[in-house]
Amino acid sequence: MNRKMVFYTCGQMLLLEAVLLFLPLISSFMFGESCAWAFMITIGISAALGVVVMALSKPDTTVIYSREGFVITALSWLILSAVGALPFVISGEIPSYVDAFFETVSGFTTTGASILTDLESMSRGLLLWRSFTHWVGGMGILVLVMAVLPMTTDRSIHIMRAEMPGPVVGKLVPRVRQTAKILYIIYIILTVSEIIMLLAGGMSLFEAAVHAFGTAGTGGFGIKSDSIASYSPYIQWVMTAFMIIFAANFNLYYLILIKRFKSILSSEELWVYLGIIVFSVTAVSLNIHALYPTVGETVRHAAFQVMTVMSTSGFATTDFNLWPQFSKSLLFILMLIGGCAGSTAGGLKISRAVMLFKSGRRELKKMLHPRSVSSIRLEGKSVEDSTVSSVGVYFAFFAALQLMFFLLISFEPFDFETKVTSVVACFNNVGPGLGAVGPAGNYAAYTDFSKILLSIAMLFGRLEIYPIIFLLSPSVWKKKV
Repeated sequence: MNRKMVFYTCGQMLLLEAVLLFLPLISSFMFGESCAWAFMITIGISAALGVVVMALSKPDTTVIYSREGFVITALSWLILSAVGALPFVISGEIPSYVDAFFETVSGFTTTGASILTDLESMSRGLLLWRSFTHWVGGMGILVLVMAVLPMTTDRSIHIMRAEMPGPVVGKLVPRVRQTAKILYIIYIILTVSEIIMLLAGGMSLFEAAVHAFGTAGTGGFGIKSDSIASYSPYIQWVMTAFMIIFAANFNLYYLILIKRFKSILSSEELWVYLGIIVFSVTAVSLNIHALYPTVGETVRHAAFQVMTVMSTSGFATTDFNLWPQFSKSLLFILMLIGGCAGSTAGGLKISRAVMLFKSGRRELKKMLHPRSVSSIRLEGKSVEDSTVSSVGVYFAFFAALQLMFFLLISFEPFDFETKVTSVVACFNNVGPGLGAVGPAGNYAAYTDFSKILLSIAMLFGRLEIYPIIFLLSPSVWKKKV
């Protein structure tokens, strides 16, 4: 284990966080808010810690292998969440550090689960910081570092693989740094496009930026207690469209840039993704048609809620907790599936779900024809058995960990539906669940112990399990493994 390189990179992350905090600081100054001092103090703490850590851990070699990549990723996210919570506590707007940590982890992991009950009374600088953490965490904090800082190692792909969601992560171009730049350029262009369209719908620049950050990172933090319900149908449709866009694989947008349209049209994951959306919106619309006066309003609410859950964004235009059981059950399934690999969405990922389905079908075929030899194909290519096996192992961890977190919070005085969906919503980075943690509720009533557990669940889900496991494994930290 190259420990010095691990901590040196964490020091770089602290310096980057100090830079990122300038955006809400400037916003606080512009609005004349006292929370500006909280940002200034946090910037000082983050920068000082970053300089000290980098000075004490200057590495002899910058080589990063897979174990360093996993540990750097997990440790960086924990440190940034711990420091990123300070403005809430220092300002006094979230006095409890555990609550502030929960809120910040929920932001960086793009979960959108909240303990706040009165958003309208919050400082706009802190509201901007909440949503900005979505934007930073959506594409990946360390991917941002690779895009803006020169990486002195040619093995930084291990960091990208540890942080980017999906069963297989590759490079769009030969150099990892160029790949990171391309991803962030696409990310910025799409975010700015949404801001412009939201401005056209009557939002202020502040409102448009906050909601675009939340949509781009598929997070869900807003500035109103009713989320998006009080905004116009135009705003709701724009956000629905961008949730579809941001939950799709970003590799597709790169293919558009290089004009490989046939590759896009032949993407199996894309067609399954669109098929699930069409089926789910149609099914929910038919199920809830009696609750709304017009077909247009019914479809709008159905489409928004399907996409907010499937993209794991967590916004809401209505309280789907009051919908019929069929619609709630379908949304629960979508929570587990999530969006596409290589997107900012959470969940199991559609590519994994497709591989699991095809793997199951192949096993059934083998039972009938033991001597048959068949391979699993995805995106027109044969998938290696090692990849199929890794997806099966990941799914086992995926299910087992959610069961474990459910058991650990089962002592809470909530109904079964609330406890199950709170774990599923946090682990899959969705945010709102059902019952007491539905769109009209929040996580404030949970004990500090459960909030810490759910924060860990968010990190497990966003980092796709393995980085956190390796961080907690003593054998990984040994010099020889």
